[in-house]
Amino acid sequence: MKTLKRAVIAAIAPLAVIQVIRPGRTNPAVDESRTIQVRTQMPADVAAILDPSRKDCHSHETRWPWYSQIAPVSWYVAYDVNKGRKEFSLSDWARCGARRTARKLKEICEQLEKGEMPPWDYSMVHPSARLSDSDKRVLCDWAKAERGRVLAAQTTSSP
Repeated sequence: MKTLKRAVIAAIAPLAVIQVIRPGRTNPAVDESRTIQVRTQMPADVAAILDPSRKDCHSHETRWPWYSQIAPVSWYVAYDVNKGRKEFSLSDWARCGARRTARKLKEICEQLEKGEMPPWDYSMVHPSARLSDSDKRVLCDWAKAERGRVLAAQTTSSP
């Protein structure tokens, strides 16, 4: 019995100790003038698809679930959110110049078509984040049209 008790303590102690290592879980202030909704011509159906689950990893409006407080899962969640915000931020779309905006819009469609977004592990825990083929088509069509608009504006404004 003592051996079992020691084994349980030996297994639980490291899990308790790692709870001290807390990743940053921030939601920076959102300047509405810099958001994708303001900076693009986004129809309501596209906005509805992007809300709310895409905001969890790709905006400053992340809803931090209960498990994002428990290490080591908290480390993984914080890493994913930070990576998602860096790659594609709905809250800070203004940071992208025309060339980068066009590239990001192209990548949105490519990742949807390849099934890379949303990631399978996120979709497994958040079934509402799964996108139907119709949703993917709507997002792709919008991204292609918006990319065309951005590129056209860039060529008309170039000397």
